[in-house]
Amino acid sequence: MAKFKVLASVILAIVFVLFGINARAETSKWARLVEESGKVLEEVQKMPDQGIPDDLLKKCSAIAIFPSTVSAGFIIGGQYGQGIIMVRDEKANKWSAPAIFDIVGGSVGFQVGGEATDLILLFMNRRSVDGVLQGHFKVGVDAAVAAGPVGRKAKADTDIQLKGGILAYSRCRGLFAGIKLEGAAINDNWAGNTDIYEATYTVDNILIENKYKMPKCAEGVLKTLDQYK
Repeated sequence: MAKFKVLASVILAIVFVLFGINARAETSKWARLVEESGKVLEEVQKMPDQGIPDDLLKKCSAIAIFPSTVSAGFIIGGQYGQGIIMVRDEKANKWSAPAIFDIVGGSVGFQVGGEATDLILLFMNRRSVDGVLQGHFKVGVDAAVAAGPVGRKAKADTDIQLKGGILAYSRCRGLFAGIKLEGAAINDNWAGNTDIYEATYTVDNILIENKYKMPKCAEGVLKTLDQYK
């Protein structure tokens, strides 16, 4: 009987350890996504004369970063990816904590086969941000989208900014350029956000109401964004 109790205790201990490892692994999956988003932005902005213009990063109302988005197709393609959105508090001149979002569908110009692409979207007006927060947002449908200009001193078309539009960029095989991204749906990822903040949430709580502290995994992306105030 004593041996049975010892064996049962050992089995229970193993179960708890494995459960804890799985839980931490799932948490680290989303933390790694946030960290990778920060690395993408940092690397892009370090590209000589090929980064996003400083002026646009200073003016944008929000930024979305989707690292390693998978594209596939022949001429007409689609993509799926996960990434983050952060919103600028214009009054306080600071950035919100990141919220996890999915991007699905749409087309990125001419493509053959499958390839991984980093996507960056700049929301140039709060109207487009509000559209994302309402859910079921489609790029190019709910807000105009244009290929973002490349080059640290380049200028964007003022019309796209005034109309609450989105400027889109991609990086593939080391090449960073503005792209035309139409029809992609952007939706919040409940599992990712709940996992990072360990609480029931809404994206408004995270992005607008600032109810959650900046997670440690977001320090990299915040460091880069804070250079453009």
